[in-house]
Amino acid sequence: MSHYRAKNNVSYRSGADPAIVNFKGRYYMFVTRSHGYWASDDMSNWTFIKPQSWYFNGSNAPAAAVRDGKIIVSGDPSGRGAVIETENPELGDWKTNYAVINMPGGTQDPNLFVDDDGKVYLYEESSNKWPIRGIELDPENYYIPLGEQVDLFNLKPEQHGWERFGQDHNSDLKPFIEGPWMVKHNDTYYLEYGAPGTQWNVYADGVYTSKHPLGPFEYAPYNPISYKPGGFLKGSGHGSTVQDNNGNYWHYSTMAISVNFKFERRLGMYPAGFEDNGQMYVNTAYGDYPHYLPDTKVDQHKERFTGWMLLSYNKPVKTNSPLVEKEINVVEEVEEGYMQEQIKDFNINKINDEEIRSYWVSESNNDSIYIEMDLLKPMQVNALQINFQDFNSEIFGRPEDIKQQFVIESSLDGKTWDVVVDYSKNETDRPHAYMQLEKAVEARYIRYNHVFCTNKYLAISELRIFGKGKGSLPQTPSNFKVVRQKDKRNANLTWDAVKDATGYVIYWGIEKDKLNLNAMMYDHPNYEVRALNVDQSYYLQVETFNENGISERSEIIFID
Repeated sequence: MSHYRAKNNVSYRSGADPAIVNFKGRYYMFVTRSHGYWASDDMSNWTFIKPQSWYFNGSNAPAAAVRDGKIIVSGDPSGRGAVIETENPELGDWKTNYAVINMPGGTQDPNLFVDDDGKVYLYEESSNKWPIRGIELDPENYYIPLGEQVDLFNLKPEQHGWERFGQDHNSDLKPFIEGPWMVKHNDTYYLEYGAPGTQWNVYADGVYTSKHPLGPFEYAPYNPISYKPGGFLKGSGHGSTVQDNNGNYWHYSTMAISVNFKFERRLGMYPAGFEDNGQMYVNTAYGDYPHYLPDTKVDQHKERFTGWMLLSYNKPVKTNSPLVEKEINVVEEVEEGYMQEQIKDFNINKINDEEIRSYWVSESNNDSIYIEMDLLKPMQVNALQINFQDFNSEIFGRPEDIKQQFVIESSLDGKTWDVVVDYSKNETDRPHAYMQLEKAVEARYIRYNHVFCTNKYLAISELRIFGKGKGSLPQTPSNFKVVRQKDKRNANLTWDAVKDATGYVIYWGIEKDKLNLNAMMYDHPNYEVRALNVDQSYYLQVETFNENGISERSEIIFID
């Protein structure tokens, strides 16, 4: 819970800029300003480690890599600190050699890369002016720089539509390039970078490739690689790509809430990898729906979606709690063009509108509060997720006593109820509590019974129910058309609305069998893609989804 805005009495959670390494078969995740880091054996259950020694002010967009049986890290908030290292990250006895890596403009959003030959490279920058830069470091001499920094590449929003700033790329403000991360696959170096701004739904990662760690680098024509402009939680930029213990790649990224402050963010995790021709991909399709984790075997790593559909969208919901009458206390930068406008309707129908920036706020906070949702017909329920929000929370730092306690019940008739989740004695902080049922249940009604939360106000951005309806799959969208605009960074996609559709997903890519980019939209058909590269042709396709599953995709359309 951030202290950055304590002078405004604004508190907000944030997790951003993840750097993940696989160290001796265990995963370690370093995140901006966390005063420690996380460890996991399965990429699902993460344990926070409060290290024996660490940065006093927390790390800022930290870099992490593995070399010679140690984890090495660069993340001093000053931008001018030494590389620190440890052989024992569980204890966290981090040691410094006191050497200051003093780049001319400081080190912003660093990335450390250890090549196959043991050479070490530093990449860095976070700016709407300066390019991504790289330099070799001397691991035998305190990681001091060897030679001079090399300018590698910068944004070209006039050519790359996805690099434009603002919500849906609709701002004329200069975009930001940041968060480099290097991956080597076969004999090619893939240097990822984030753009155009962390607070927008279109925050994404792109990639340049080279045959040498310091270039020259070539822009990948299939950019961006990690892009999620629609759905419940949006954005997928400033990330890291890591191999699991089964040899598969995963991409971790930064996603935006940006309500209490523009830097209110969360982390996303998606299957990633490389096509046979070397094209890099990150599959964000249905990315905020349940997916199979690394240790679950699937036919194709790229396709890990469970097929459990969203059952809760815009369903009738009621509560016995009065609505809050307080004004939200946030740090606003709307007029400067750096934030979206606030959603100030805190009514109960915001609890299942699939928008993380909107939320319901209860005036009271006691164990008599309930929320009841009617799915309208019996359905198979496999999992639930409750996303709590920090409304005027006034909690700062890292208190160990933050917790949410509740019980969830299901019913077929609204009269007889069965407990499906009992968190009444939960003692941990679960702001995005995801609960997979051991055995699926048939239910029409779902009821959340509140017990306790540490925050003064009970605020929930979303109560999400996943499973399968018992009806027919939706129809494939008909009359699909694509018209590229005079500004070739944009294209208009249209199709006929499908009855009983929850929403649609469009796919596009530069090869017919590699439509690796996607955008999700609820309710309405049609979409304006504003993420295209000027001198590139594309293939596009669309599908429908609802509670019962996903339709066949439409015919593929080619645009030049």
